[in-house]
Amino acid sequence: MMRIHCLQHVPFEAPEEIAVWAENKGHTLTTTQVYENKVLPASQDFDMLVVMGGPMSVHDEAVFPWLSAEKTLIHTAISKQKLTLGICLGAQLIAEQIGGEVYPNKCKEIGWYPVLATGDTEASAFFKDFPQQWVPFHWHGDTFSLPAGAKRIASSLGCINQCYEYEDYVVGLQFHLEVNDLSIRKIIENCAGELEPGEYIQTPSAMTDQPGKISASNTLLYTLLDAMELKYLSRV
Repeated sequence: MMRIHCLQHVPFEAPEEIAVWAENKGHTLTTTQVYENKVLPASQDFDMLVVMGGPMSVHDEAVFPWLSAEKTLIHTAISKQKLTLGICLGAQLIAEQIGGEVYPNKCKEIGWYPVLATGDTEASAFFKDFPQQWVPFHWHGDTFSLPAGAKRIASSLGCINQCYEYEDYVVGLQFHLEVNDLSIRKIIENCAGELEPGEYIQTPSAMTDQPGKISASNTLLYTLLDAMELKYLSRV
């Protein structure tokens, strides 16, 4: 059994299908709602850390003071070689902690847009079973520079660094594989102000009621989590 701990930044971006996978696999999943200033766990209290998305920036410590303590925990987890998965904001927070920079992307990317795998997938312990192209759900305005030692796994036309892995225990996804239709609707409801016309911004009607895209994304999420589980089992 693996002890998974999730850091959640807003009520409407929850673990969703990550929680489903964990339950089906018999792993425990605990969550800290950092936006409620909850006490963070110690790194020895979990085997895998999942850092969720959120509308804030990694640089917003003045507005969200809990970001500082969260960054410390992420840094500690990585230094102890804990399995670590970051999604959207989570991927940016992790990238910053391993030497990358986070800054506004050239454009916002909101909706279902394809990403293309790089050659690094063939040698990856986590992404070798991914296809050469897939269509995940995006909602981000910031991006990050690829940290030294990290491998770019996928890119899109709107954003070059869509996915990376670092060493053999850290994964960052700029996109969302964990979503379902209800969670997408919650993001749209809470972040509707970002839906301005743009080259890579879809309408709500184009983002919702997409069961085929959601199912394909969830399948890729399970593939990734299975690979991370295998990495954990190889250590114990």
